[in-house]
Amino acid sequence: MFQYAEKSGFGRGLLVVGVLSGTILGASLFAGNASAGECPADQTKADAREPVGVSAVGETDTVIATIDVEKEQGVDGRVLRMRRLEIEPGGVVPWHSHAERPAIIYIISGTVEEYASNCAVPIVHKAGDVTAESKDISHWWKNTGEEPVVLISADLPKS
Repeated sequence: MFQYAEKSGFGRGLLVVGVLSGTILGASLFAGNASAGECPADQTKADAREPVGVSAVGETDTVIATIDVEKEQGVDGRVLRMRRLEIEPGGVVPWHSHAERPAIIYIISGTVEEYASNCAVPIVHKAGDVTAESKDISHWWKNTGEEPVVLISADLPKS
């Protein structure tokens, strides 16, 4: 489906964005087990975790669609971007902030641990989970399992 969207231009890319958005919304609203792993209430605190200098290892990040929302909707300096990420066993997505880049992540397969700035313990995300990454989040991810993790990320980076 995603390769088809890449080769079919803007209209197909927009269709993929709409279908995925509907799938994510439907999963989060109607399936009780489709919500993301969360930080336990007693482990949530500001600055619970300091930035770490881990490097990207075993991750593949492929942009599958973009929309210039400045041209489309008048949102200055932003693009809507959808990416497919694969994290191999032992792979790492390095520490990063969402202060200026909100995102929604949908875990397609595998299990991955998130080490968030506002949680003293790792947060486990499994296939079917959806998680929103807001301006208050900085974090890094690690695949501690034995199978690759595949996820879709939709975000609004500066162009």
